[in-house]
Amino acid sequence: MAGSTAKTVHDIFRSMEYGPTSSSTATARAWLDHHSSSLGLFMDGQLVRPAGRQTCTLTDATGGDVCRTVCAVEEDIVQCASSMASGFKTWSGLTCHQRAKVLLGLVSVLQRHGQCVSELCDLSQSPCSASSLVRLAQYYGGWAQLRDTLLPEWTPLGVVAAVGSDDCSLYSLMLKVLPALAMGNSVVVVPGSGTALPTILLAQLFVEAGLPAGVLNVLTGNSVSLGVKVTQNSTISYVTYSGSKKDGEALCKATAGMGVPVSLSPSLGATCPFIIFESADIDSAVDGVIETAFKKKREMQWLLCVQENVLDSVVSRLKLRMTGMKSVPLLRDADRVLVDAAVMEAQHQGATLLQASAAPPSGGLYPPTVLCGVAPSSPCVVSPAPGPLLPLLTFRTPPEGVTLGNHSPHGQAASIWTEDLTLALEAAKSLSVGSVWVNSHSVSDPSLPVSGHKDSGTSTDGGLEGLYQFLRPSSSSPLPRPSPVSVDYATFGMSTAPAVIPDGSNPASARPFYQQYVAGKPCKAESGGSVCVRAPGGDVLAYCPEGGRKDVRNAVEAAIKTQPGWAKKSPSARAQSLYSLAKGLEAKRRDMVQSINMQTGISLEEADREVNLSVARLCDWAARCDKERGGAPPVPQSGSALSVPEALGVVGVVLPDTKPLLSLVTLLGATIAMGNAAIMVPSEKYPLPALEFIQVLQSSDLPGGVVSILTGSRDQLTQALANHSVIKAIWYWGSPEGCQYLQYSCLNPLKTLWLHRQTEGEEEEGGKEWTHPHPSILEEIWRNAVQWKSIWIPTA
Repeated sequence: MAGSTAKTVHDIFRSMEYGPTSSSTATARAWLDHHSSSLGLFMDGQLVRPAGRQTCTLTDATGGDVCRTVCAVEEDIVQCASSMASGFKTWSGLTCHQRAKVLLGLVSVLQRHGQCVSELCDLSQSPCSASSLVRLAQYYGGWAQLRDTLLPEWTPLGVVAAVGSDDCSLYSLMLKVLPALAMGNSVVVVPGSGTALPTILLAQLFVEAGLPAGVLNVLTGNSVSLGVKVTQNSTISYVTYSGSKKDGEALCKATAGMGVPVSLSPSLGATCPFIIFESADIDSAVDGVIETAFKKKREMQWLLCVQENVLDSVVSRLKLRMTGMKSVPLLRDADRVLVDAAVMEAQHQGATLLQASAAPPSGGLYPPTVLCGVAPSSPCVVSPAPGPLLPLLTFRTPPEGVTLGNHSPHGQAASIWTEDLTLALEAAKSLSVGSVWVNSHSVSDPSLPVSGHKDSGTSTDGGLEGLYQFLRPSSSSPLPRPSPVSVDYATFGMSTAPAVIPDGSNPASARPFYQQYVAGKPCKAESGGSVCVRAPGGDVLAYCPEGGRKDVRNAVEAAIKTQPGWAKKSPSARAQSLYSLAKGLEAKRRDMVQSINMQTGISLEEADREVNLSVARLCDWAARCDKERGGAPPVPQSGSALSVPEALGVVGVVLPDTKPLLSLVTLLGATIAMGNAAIMVPSEKYPLPALEFIQVLQSSDLPGGVVSILTGSRDQLTQALANHSVIKAIWYWGSPEGCQYLQYSCLNPLKTLWLHRQTEGEEEEGGKEWTHPHPSILEEIWRNAVQWKSIWIPTA
């Protein structure tokens, strides 16, 4: 037709331009109009609008008003707490089939109202497809049905608080909410501004699916400060957070000492590598770059790493594909200053620009830009600006490419492109990230467990492994909620032990001096100081080193040299080392019995039983080494996926006073069985059995550095462990002050914490949790010693 401007098929294939998409939000606006564009709090199965509350106005991408939401106050939290407690009692009292019926009922409700959910997410600038939510409901509906069959020794925690930051996605938030409900918990959601509206809609849909009143509540307001107020309520048993790391750190610091475990999933702002090897399908790889790197709403920043042999080919295809691309709206107008500054600094350092078009002088739009030739230390790589900028680095060999991929402090995900399956699997195994996508990107499914590696979180979400955070062993009782104690974080662990001075005693009656164990050999403390080891009556039994920060540094340096090699050993090889350790402990039985008897004052018969249990416990962990592995769960997408358990790295363990030898080998065995290195801090009150155990370690075939034993002040060594950047996890048995200090301090970088407040009555009870542990308790210990990785391998 004359004058037609329609593009031909030939034109479309030349430009490879995406076609128009539907952007109607009529259904969502009709739902908002039904509520007069003003939503209250969702409590007791209905929307309530308390009088006299402040409201928050939510806007769309154009800045127009969408809806007003109520800001919850303390009175609302108290009312919500009562609702949650009764809701938990009702929900946990149902059978697994009844709970599964509700979650599976949500599937059909979502299918009916999926368009409204998707449109509301678009209005809130937090896109989420209804199909992904349907998949979540289907998957966790199945787990709700099977909980008592496959997890019979576990019970729900109680009331779970799910907190999201303002820019958290709805999918990330629901990945916390649905498994918590499936396991029988009640949930209060504190969404950010981007997910408040769709979360309230989903709460209504849950009621339509048959969820009892009070099981799911939604409180809106300032997500972080409101989340802190909700956590302070005594009904909360667990807090799980998803969103920006900055808000997650603020939540952890504000809730330190409240006795509530807090898990973080900082899903925003992580820098993830996009690695193109020379054996890749370059056209497909470049298409993947265009699809994922220049989206307006990105949960992660991408770093393009290209092998030098194919750099010219990649750059030429990028130029072709970027031609004519539209500028991308920035999330905030203030981001323009950060983007301009990042580009100018990169150019000043020698980078060249590859842009779809010239950048406008000002405004909230910026063209997709590739920064070619930047250095790994460049600010645009280390701290990328929040805009459509893609730094491009080059590497010569595959190992160098993996090293570049691991350069980031984050460990959320990586995308690798190669047609060489061996290279793909080797690179996937070597990258320290939670998800690896081979020849693909941004694929997810709730059946695969993913852990936050490095600075990308402390929780595991998805799969069977992601359910344990919402459960506790049935044999354990709920922990009491203590109040925060007064802790001076600046001076914690700075006090020194009383000086040991010469007493001029007869050399024949001099007490022995034990050494600590670092890098495979006994050694004194770097400070040269000593502390007394006393019998129950107060008499001095011996002296041991007063370890400190420099000793922790030496132990970590030894650990990072040997831990990677130890983790690469086959499970059967690690099992043999543990069996050898058990055999060595059996050979030292008499000495160990004597040391336990002298140190703790228990009878020789009871001390002998503790040694017997310790030998058996080491054998238990040795047997588990090659039994508990990952797998290949079925996924709805084409292709295959692997779930792989991995070692955490270097773990610091501060041991309890109860059962000093048995607790040592229980925690040590679990830690090193999975390929970790362990820095053990024995009981400050009863260190002698651990010091005797050093001789067993010396005669074993464990590589030097895999295990270190440091003695001295518990608080001083805890402070040193908390402030060392390499240590990935800390297991702590000790004072309320120590627990609170760790919760407050272990945030930069993030450390996985497993904290236990030591009570006065534990020793009198005889340490039953160590001598007669329920199988689920040993399972919990093992779960704390691993992190999970998912690997996606498409076939079509």
